[in-house]
Amino acid sequence: MNKNMELSKQLLLGLKANDFRHPIDLEATNSLKQLPGLDIAVRSLLGSVAEEFFYLNNIAASVLVGEKQLPDLHNLLLEACRILDLEPPQLYIQQNPVPNAYTFAMRGKKPFMVMHTSLIEMLTPAEIQAVMAHELGHLKCEHGVYLTLANIMVLAAGLLPNWGTMLARSLQERMLAWVRCAEFSCDRAALLAVQDPKIVMSVLMKLAGGSPSLAPLLNLEAFIDQAKSYDAVSASEIGEMLKGLQTQQLTHPLPVLRAREIDRWASSPDYQNLLKGPKMGYNDRTNAKGEWRNW
Repeated sequence: MNKNMELSKQLLLGLKANDFRHPIDLEATNSLKQLPGLDIAVRSLLGSVAEEFFYLNNIAASVLVGEKQLPDLHNLLLEACRILDLEPPQLYIQQNPVPNAYTFAMRGKKPFMVMHTSLIEMLTPAEIQAVMAHELGHLKCEHGVYLTLANIMVLAAGLLPNWGTMLARSLQERMLAWVRCAEFSCDRAALLAVQDPKIVMSVLMKLAGGSPSLAPLLNLEAFIDQAKSYDAVSASEIGEMLKGLQTQQLTHPLPVLRAREIDRWASSPDYQNLLKGPKMGYNDRTNAKGEWRNW
């Protein structure tokens, strides 16, 4: 790892989720918490079998990153955790042609992050770290139980059709709406870790239309301009309705809108003040310990 790169970044000792959480994430999470018994229902529905299934699937069919296994990736993760003041989760690399990364936080186990090989092949080291930090944002914001449910709804539908049917019928639309809101907070966590908005926006651009061969040819400024054209569609009632239909089954907000949102936040006083260090008293700073919580 490049020590000079690490020293040039601000370590955010004592960083709390509410220091960077996006308002729509806070609103959506509070809305889910109002559903009576949802946490208990999720735990009962998923149970230990679902947890063990995905844990064993990763440990058996993926590569666990560590000091002796892909150490460059391991160091990128450790640096992001130091900056965000968070205990490192496990990181698995999985062979998969679909660029993706996701995180599971399970009861009684250390959380783990999975990154697909196709995503890594398309990104620079700094962009890979931005993706890692995005996933760490889920842990920092304690998205825990809801994130695990959302991931299982997406991943298990193909592997275990009965689960897909049971979960999707009643909760899918609500959960997908929540996770789209949560993604905005995690993009902010990515920016706090890499501390360069163009790196985060470049990741989003490559996710929208990149490949190992196309990625070096893409123009970030042109991609950001796309958001302006998309916003213009909202000027009509029909356009707004079509935008809603377009996004209601997505697990993530549209990349151009995420890029626009990061561009805006990077210029805000809130972001600039965070880079000066989270506000806290002496006792808070000396006792600061970034931890994850599972459910």
